[in-house]
Amino acid sequence: MANWYSADLHFGHHRIIDFCKRPFASTAEMNAALIANFQGYVAHDDDLWILGDFAFGRADDTAQFESWFHSLPGRKHLIIGNHDDEAVISLPWASTEYMAEIQDGDHSLVLCHYPMITWNGARRGALQLFGHVHDQWAGSRNSINVGVDQWNFRPIQIEEIAKRAARMPVNKHWADVEHGNEFP
Repeated sequence: MANWYSADLHFGHHRIIDFCKRPFASTAEMNAALIANFQGYVAHDDDLWILGDFAFGRADDTAQFESWFHSLPGRKHLIIGNHDDEAVISLPWASTEYMAEIQDGDHSLVLCHYPMITWNGARRGALQLFGHVHDQWAGSRNSINVGVDQWNFRPIQIEEIAKRAARMPVNKHWADVEHGNEFP
C-alpha cells in the first residue's frame, strides 16, 4: 500500500487546456490521458489523495463525474477545492475534508487545496502539499505544488515530493510568519 498525491485534474474543463497550456487537443484527450496516467501508477489498494478541483462541469452531470471517479484506481480521498461542488463532494470518497494532517512514512504532511505560508508542524519539518495555482508556482522548500500541471499529468509519491522540496528555495516570507525561527 502506498500514498499518491495530485491536484487540479479538472476533468471535463475545456478552458483549462488553454489556461494552463496543457498539451491536449480536447477534454476527451485530456481526460483519457489523466485516467491512463493514474492507472499506470496507482494500485488498487493504494491511497490516492486529490487535493482539490477533481472535475469541472454542471452539477447535474453526476453520471460523468461518477465515470471519471470510478476510472481512477485506489482508495480516493478528496481535499475540497474551489471547483468541487456538491456533485463532486458527494462521490463515494474514502474521506472528504478541507484540510488534512497525515503521516506518510517519516514525513508529516499537511494537505490543503491552497498554498499556505505556515501550518501546523511547519517549524518541525512538516511539508505542506497543495494545488490550486496550476503552472504558476511550483512551491518552496517546505510547501510543494502536487498538481498535475507540475508533474507531467500524473500522481506522485512522497519520495519525489521530498526530493523536489530539497532543491526548492526557502519561502521568502518564512521569517515574516515564523519570527525568530530559523528554517528547519
